[in-house]
Amino acid sequence: MYAITFQDIERLAYGRVPDPSILEPGDVIVRVRVAGICGSDLHPYFGRERGLDPGTVMGHEFLGEIVEAGAEVQGFRVGDRVVAPFSTSCGTCFYCRRGLTARCLRGQLFGWVQEAQGLQGAQAELVRVPLANGTLVRVPEGLDDAVALLAGDILSTAAFAVDLADLSAGDLVVVVGCGPVGLLSIRAALGRGAREVMAVDPVPSRLEMAARFGATPVGHGGPETLAQVRERSEGRGADAAIEAVGSPESTRQAVDLLRMGGRLAAVGVHVEPHLALSPGEIYDRNLRYASGRCSARHYMPSSLEVAKRDHALIATLISHRLPLSEGVEAYRRFAAREEGWAKVVLLP
Repeated sequence: MYAITFQDIERLAYGRVPDPSILEPGDVIVRVRVAGICGSDLHPYFGRERGLDPGTVMGHEFLGEIVEAGAEVQGFRVGDRVVAPFSTSCGTCFYCRRGLTARCLRGQLFGWVQEAQGLQGAQAELVRVPLANGTLVRVPEGLDDAVALLAGDILSTAAFAVDLADLSAGDLVVVVGCGPVGLLSIRAALGRGAREVMAVDPVPSRLEMAARFGATPVGHGGPETLAQVRERSEGRGADAAIEAVGSPESTRQAVDLLRMGGRLAAVGVHVEPHLALSPGEIYDRNLRYASGRCSARHYMPSSLEVAKRDHALIATLISHRLPLSEGVEAYRRFAAREEGWAKVVLLP
């Protein structure tokens, strides 16, 4: 089969790799119809996360059709259209039963193989899905492939973000970072009853998108942004902030916009060694900081309902639908944050 594979920092390849096969009775093989490029794919691409074996198939977002199923697969059959979260989960362990599917005792991340151990990714024609019974979700009829794909990661991450931020009706919320996760977090926060969501991003086109998703754009941070947030909060600052970038700078921006006792939900993937605020600041301002990997499988049924309800708006996030063969160039342009490149979907 053909796939996009990691070769080295900022070096990917499109070419043939061995087809996956059933290794365990709970496995299925999915023929990929759509695969996403995610912002977190850029961490190994740029070398911010290290250890990925050369030759590893990239990608953790996919939707497709089951073409082969192991003997212990239940509830699914060949021909089913299914979507997966970015990590596998058994559905029965201590953590899965509590909704923390991201920490399943047997779970693995798609697209991470290190020292020959791990799970190949999904930017390929075929992908093996272990623990299929607890991992996969059937896609509702009539829902566009590329929109349904988003339930496996960014739609669910947005729902997770508002849970982490402990949002209540009437809250003033700041979203720092208006990429796809941030934009969907705007919708999720408004759906939770936020009285206003204020959007922070340095890219003007992203702020324009944030307005379409229901937010009030307030620039790229700094004194002017802080003044606008305080103007709408009787001088206090935001009740909650959602940081959807994954950098020390975005953490600092979010913290600076919070009131005393504010809550910060960090859903960007952070790889820096130290937090951008001190324990003393958390204590002195009574702040709450919450983070962690989204348990996407837990949120996916409700995320698919959101995808159906807001289909037209969510579809505007997808800037490019490209053949898999153009994936290497798509990574380059997406990584460079070229104007107009938002959510990229590859079509094997």
